[in-house]
Amino acid sequence: MQQSTFKNSKWFKIIKQLGIVWALLVLVLIMACLKSTFLKPANLLLILKQSSLTGIMAVGMAMVIITGGIDLSVGSVLATCTMIASFCTTSSYSWEPMSVFMTFVICLFVGALFGLLNGFFISYLDFAPFIVTMSTLSIGRGIALVVTNGRSVFNLTEEFIAVANTSWLGLSSLVYYWLVVVILGVFITRKTVYGKWLYAIGGNQDATRLSGINVRLTKMIAYVISGMCAGLTGLLMCSRTTSGQPPVGDGDELNAIASCVIGGISMTGGSGSLIGTVVGVLILTVISNGFDVMGVPSNYQKIMKGIIILIAVYIDRVSKRRQQRI
Repeated sequence: MQQSTFKNSKWFKIIKQLGIVWALLVLVLIMACLKSTFLKPANLLLILKQSSLTGIMAVGMAMVIITGGIDLSVGSVLATCTMIASFCTTSSYSWEPMSVFMTFVICLFVGALFGLLNGFFISYLDFAPFIVTMSTLSIGRGIALVVTNGRSVFNLTEEFIAVANTSWLGLSSLVYYWLVVVILGVFITRKTVYGKWLYAIGGNQDATRLSGINVRLTKMIAYVISGMCAGLTGLLMCSRTTSGQPPVGDGDELNAIASCVIGGISMTGGSGSLIGTVVGVLILTVISNGFDVMGVPSNYQKIMKGIIILIAVYIDRVSKRRQQRI
């Protein structure tokens, strides 16, 4: 009984989070030993910058996974919003480019629409999350190609390019966007009633419904948030690369999912934290950056990411079984 109480206590959760942090530190030391230039300040700042876009998507993904769902469409939503952002801010066409503010509004709205579509079919029509989000993944890819007939878009306004290509106190503006999204996500999941509902649904959906909580609406909002995070990521990607590229974001949904799982969020829902997800994002980026510094081909990096996801899911499954026995 005492052991079970400890496993559900705040201290146990803190110890689990520290374990993830230690894993990150050990990984950094290994990379530093393999390549002396890894710990240079410029490279560490680059790691933070490289983590930002995946990190923003992972916040929305985390909320969906906490409910016991999955969102495979975020990479395609990213691509769609990248093309829409480039379409809105380019000077290559006859119309006047839109303001940065209006471009933000449009991309967030489009992302929310994708999330609303996912959430409606999953929450209200009881479709499987995998099937629904696979469908919207395909829809998003198609829209990304249709918007500009499959062509890349250039000549974006300087005002828009500055959104993701400025820095303050040595940190890229992308890091600050990520920080704001993480703070909002942590506040929602830890300090609001809605956040408690997310965990309750992931823990036991039927019991949560019987307690009077609107399970369908709560889940749908989680998918809307995930879509908005992907929409914001698409806009920032467009600004960072100073162009709109239809193939962008391919496979990024796997990076977001992997970050959540590595960070301790259970694939069955009901447990984990956004802080752990942040560490998961950093772990993936450190691995990718370290391999780049050492000249390891990207194909091998994909193999490594796949292995890491399998290990993380296995650890999560074993941990769940042990908790059920106690």
